[in-house]
Amino acid sequence: MNVCPSCLKEGYETFCNPCLKKLFNGKKVSHILPFSQPEFNAVRLSQSERLSISGIQIKHSIKLEKLKLVLTDIGGEYILKPTPIGTLNYLEAIPANEHLTMQLASQLFEINIPPNAFMQFEDKKPAYIVKRFDVLPDGTKLLQEDFAQVAGKTEDNSGKNYKYDFSYEGIAELMKKYVNAYPIEIERFYSLVIFNYLVSNGDAHLKNFSVFRNIEFGDYILTPAYDLLNTSIHIPNEGDTALELFKDDFMTESFKYGTKYAKDDFYEFGIKIGISKTRIEKIYGKFLNKEKSIDILIKKSFLPDELKEKYFDSVLRRLKRLEYSFDAEK
Repeated sequence: MNVCPSCLKEGYETFCNPCLKKLFNGKKVSHILPFSQPEFNAVRLSQSERLSISGIQIKHSIKLEKLKLVLTDIGGEYILKPTPIGTLNYLEAIPANEHLTMQLASQLFEINIPPNAFMQFEDKKPAYIVKRFDVLPDGTKLLQEDFAQVAGKTEDNSGKNYKYDFSYEGIAELMKKYVNAYPIEIERFYSLVIFNYLVSNGDAHLKNFSVFRNIEFGDYILTPAYDLLNTSIHIPNEGDTALELFKDDFMTESFKYGTKYAKDDFYEFGIKIGISKTRIEKIYGKFLNKEKSIDILIKKSFLPDELKEKYFDSVLRRLKRLEYSFDAEK
């Protein structure tokens, strides 16, 4: 398939020029990594005690030296994520899944993401690369905190399920407390919550939302979105969302009737977190009637054909829910 391995634009055997500029400052870097996955694994294991990137999925910091990407534990500019280890379904498709989902977020729904791409090791095994957004070109590292840290929740004080024992409304309350530009940032958060629901991302937990300090103004803003993927492909029977929409067991009449989040729930959620009805209508509307555009991007992705169908089918199911209003049908 001749598409840019970053933006999926057709007619390219490697990166298009705009993506080279965003990812590698215009340097002509290949999407084929200069090492194999076994070599990656060996370095990863040898340096495992010194790595600082958290998370369960295997990942490693890399940097660009001349025109080559090299593994490093100092001065990393990118994060490289190969096929994870585990017992989930279709493990080898996870890099393509994450890349596609990030591109959907950016290209169709105006969600801020860091530059990223689908890569291959020398032995043709798949990998996903994302440019670090917490490191400035001069090497300055931004102060970043995920919402588990902001909420003060750890496994020690909240149990093994601490990342999931919260609500999206609760995150919004923390943002209102700590984010000065709340009226702007809460709309970004609202869009991201709806998007995660649309693509069946059941792993959008507390640690997958973060803020960092704005160097220019000194206040906190949301980081670009990260770790976006359709988890239903790999975990078919997981819950609809990683966190509940509402705190305090609040339920809309729609949810009581159908036990699934639908339009009424996301409208009520928007109101509860302080977004005007006019803005809710505008933001919510951009997620509807996008079937054709979504299908086109899925078909150009690096997912196996079988999973392209599964991905699109899952999106169609969620679109139907997002379009359904119990209140309108009463």
